Amino acid sequence: MEFAELLKRRTIRQFTQEPLTKEDLRAILNAARLASCASNRQRLRYLVATEPELVERILPHTAYASLVRPHRDPVPGRTAPVAFIAVLCSCEPGPLLHADAGAAIQSMEFAAWERGIGCCWIGSHKREAVAEILDVAEPERILYLVALGHPAESPVSEDVTDESDISYYLDSRNTLHVPKLTVDAITKWC
Repeated sequence: MEFAELLKRRTIRQFTQEPLTKEDLRAILNAARLASCASNRQRLRYLVATEPELVERILPHTAYASLVRPHRDPVPGRTAPVAFIAVLCSCEPGPLLHADAGAAIQSMEFAAWERGIGCCWIGSHKREAVAEILDVAEPERILYLVALGHPAESPVSEDVTDESDISYYLDSRNTLHVPKLTVDAITKWC
C-alpha cells in the first residue's frame, strides 16, 4: 500500500466481529516497537486483550465519538472492537512519554490499516476500572487504549478551509464525515 493511501486512514468505531489473527496483532505491535521515541528509551509496553469476555468487560469503560453519540457507540457482539491494545508505562508520564505514545499509536494505526484492520485511539476511558480488568498494578499505568477490528463503516474525509467547519458529523446514510483543514489553512510560510 502506498503511503498516500495510508494517510486516508480514518478512525473506525464500528467493527465486524471477525477475530484478528495473532500474526496481524504482532505486525501492529512491531510497528509500535519501531516507532521513534525520546532518547530511544523505549519506555512503552503493551497489553493485548483478545478474549471476547475480557473485551466486553472493557467496553463500558471507554468513550467513542462524542459529537455523534449514541450512533457510534459500539454494541457488544455486533459493532464492538474484537481486541484492545493497552499502551502502558511504568514511569512518570510527561510530554515526551505522550509524544512517544503518539508515535507508537500512529504507527500501529498505519500497520493496522495496511492489513485491512481499523482502529480507534482511545484517550477517554476509565483508567482505574480498565487497569483492574486487565490486572495492571502500580508502578505500571495505562496511558491509552487502541480498539481494533475489521471495519464495519467507511468514514470519509473532506477538505475544509474554515475552522468553524471541523466538527465531524453523520449524513442521512449514517456515513461519518471528517472535515480536515487544508494545508493552506494550517500553514504560514516565512
